[in-house]
Amino acid sequence: MLIVSPLKRWMYRGGRPHALARLLNRISAAQYRAGFLAPRTWVTLEVPGRRTGRTVSCPLVVVRHQDSEYLVSMLGNDANWVANVRAAGGEAVLSHGRRERIRLSEVAVEQRPPILRLYLSKAPGARPHIPVDRRAPIAAFAAVAADYPVFLVTRLGSPVP
Repeated sequence: MLIVSPLKRWMYRGGRPHALARLLNRISAAQYRAGFLAPRTWVTLEVPGRRTGRTVSCPLVVVRHQDSEYLVSMLGNDANWVANVRAAGGEAVLSHGRRERIRLSEVAVEQRPPILRLYLSKAPGARPHIPVDRRAPIAAFAAVAADYPVFLVTRLGSPVP
């Protein structure tokens, strides 16, 4: 389904998903978790909620850069999953056909620009939310890097039942 940029921005106005975005995110999270008709890079992040402790699921795109994997917040520092990951000390579960324990470590701002650029080329749904063209020079990404958290994914190798 092709959704135009203004509609995508509307679905996340104020940096939070509205009802339609929440519904689509639930569907995507289930699809990505199952690994059904989704590329390997489309995953579901599961992290305990910082207030309730209940597992919160979020569909994301994993980006490979220089033999490492990264998760990027298209909504910036205020995204709910980012706050939950920080509160959980980086402990989370990644799902795509199978569930795997991971640790997320925040990447330094000066290392983010090439990852953000690659992310925009791999995650078209994020393009309306990050104010840089995916083909822009690295310097343009450096200007916004502090606003968009990037996390290094370390797979702990233990499947989760």
